[in-house]
Amino acid sequence: MIGGHMGQVLWVDLASGRLWAETPDEAIYRDFLGGYGFGARILYERQRSGVDPLGPEAILGFNTGVLVGSPAITPNRWTVTGKSPLTGGWGDANCGGYWGPMLKAAGYDAVYVQGCAERPVYLWIDEGQATLRDASDLWGRDALETEALLRERHPGAQVACIGPAGERLSCISGVVNDFGRIAARSGLGAVMGSKRLKAIVVRGTRPYPMADPARAQAERKRALAEMARNPRVKYFTKYGTINHTASSAFSGDSPIKNWAGVGLEDFPQAERISDDNMIALEYKGYGCWKCNIACGGHYRTDDPVFATPSTHKPEYETSAMFGNNLLNDNIHSLLKANDLCNRYGLDTISTGSTIAFAFDCYQHGILTAADTDGLELRWGDPHAIIALLHKIGRREGIGDVLADGTAKAAARIGRGAEQLAVHIGGQEPPAHDPRFAPSWGLIYAADATPGRHTQLAAYLLETGSQLPGLDLPAVEKYTYTGKGEVNALLNNLGQALFSAGICFFAATRVSFGHWPEMISAVTGLEYTVERLAACGARSAAVRTMFSVREGASPLQYHLAPRAYGRPPLQSGPLANVTVDVETLRHEYYLARGWDPATALPRPETLAALGLGDLPLPTATR
Repeated sequence: MIGGHMGQVLWVDLASGRLWAETPDEAIYRDFLGGYGFGARILYERQRSGVDPLGPEAILGFNTGVLVGSPAITPNRWTVTGKSPLTGGWGDANCGGYWGPMLKAAGYDAVYVQGCAERPVYLWIDEGQATLRDASDLWGRDALETEALLRERHPGAQVACIGPAGERLSCISGVVNDFGRIAARSGLGAVMGSKRLKAIVVRGTRPYPMADPARAQAERKRALAEMARNPRVKYFTKYGTINHTASSAFSGDSPIKNWAGVGLEDFPQAERISDDNMIALEYKGYGCWKCNIACGGHYRTDDPVFATPSTHKPEYETSAMFGNNLLNDNIHSLLKANDLCNRYGLDTISTGSTIAFAFDCYQHGILTAADTDGLELRWGDPHAIIALLHKIGRREGIGDVLADGTAKAAARIGRGAEQLAVHIGGQEPPAHDPRFAPSWGLIYAADATPGRHTQLAAYLLETGSQLPGLDLPAVEKYTYTGKGEVNALLNNLGQALFSAGICFFAATRVSFGHWPEMISAVTGLEYTVERLAACGARSAAVRTMFSVREGASPLQYHLAPRAYGRPPLQSGPLANVTVDVETLRHEYYLARGWDPATALPRPETLAALGLGDLPLPTATR
């Protein structure tokens, strides 16, 4: 087995209780680097099309990447993969912390789970030995309580689990580790809940296999020295992503009032929940495993109404969705909302967006107090926000209507609610407006997981950023032609790094040459930028083929009109902007060697990527 991988994948059949290890073909490791690319390749072959994502035939994967556990910068991201109950297509979500490296140290590169248990269970992996344990005493407990109990039961272990939202099959629930870090998107917590799998607990001490440890350590030392000189790294260590909550509200980057407002006009008080006002509530810094950036933090507030003894630093997405988009300037309620989402196991992007949708429906008379269990949903009311969040987490009353996200809620409510539902392909978009950086709008509309903002694309260039070490062309923000090649290249490189298990923020803060050099050192195979791009192209192809096979082609995605400027805003920095997403997507597919009429790779493209053995699905439009 090439370096960087343990060479073993654990399979679990919850219906029969059978557990077994497999050794995947070395080519899959080499060509996909792990992560969601590896997971897509496995599931495309092993799971038949058309399965119910919440049924026993659905396979749920927990994947690490080639660099997880390595001396690379931020080598700790793991990915949960499967068919999304939220979108009906490919689903993946990744998370940092300590769980991914520990899974590898326990002897496995990935775990795949099929079937449904008769009663709640958890999977215990200790130094390569796996057993299923009864979890009846854990069922119903929140994710943080569950982790604490399992860590006490298994000292030195790391825990990935679901909260009550996943148990209740909420399609906006995720998988929680490190007491509140969540692999949140795609609704895969509900898949775990449908299998009655409460947690996967891992412990191990096996060494990470490297072909050339000296070369890898030298490259880490070089990269650390480079980042120590980078003021952007020091700034990010202090603030993380919360430094731009207010500035994004004012620039138009952040959604306001369910994507229909203008920050300068509707939410001029955004600074109350941003930057140093948020930092003032931090009592301890936090970093993921072997991360030199350490952008996280532990926060608390003793506010008499929204007291929160301890929670992770709210990310920008959380602050924007529970703050800007709801016109909520109560910073204490943001910490409370963050803590509750962590405990219930809810995606803060989808949950905050769904609450904004409910508020909008209330303001338009589509929902009344009779529908909302007596709650008056008025913009900016933190008490109503927190009350509605509890109802969603518990699936109580109106919360049961909203617990599966905006698209499904709008279909249940009817009466014109669909016009106010902001989603892309069934998933709520993040707090970055396509009208502010159109290539975000492209990726939202073209990735196999719709509304995914962390896939790399030319929005980096449109917003004035760069990838150090790559010679990329300048682009004009609102010019829609001529961006296909750079969008495809950046996206391929991003998909390769994220499959390898690297953090988005490190990928953009160290010279890009660090990554092929480190992968070469640990694997013993020589990787270049071009070879990484090919790995990412394979991931993109198989993930999209999976979605198309399931009837969830990107060409069929509902694209929220508000988010694309249809109709355009009449004031503010994004006034009169309408995003030409069709031109962007058409050229992006051509640059990939995909057919723009089907959103599928052409046969010759698959052959060039070494994927000619995979059958192309039948495309519909």
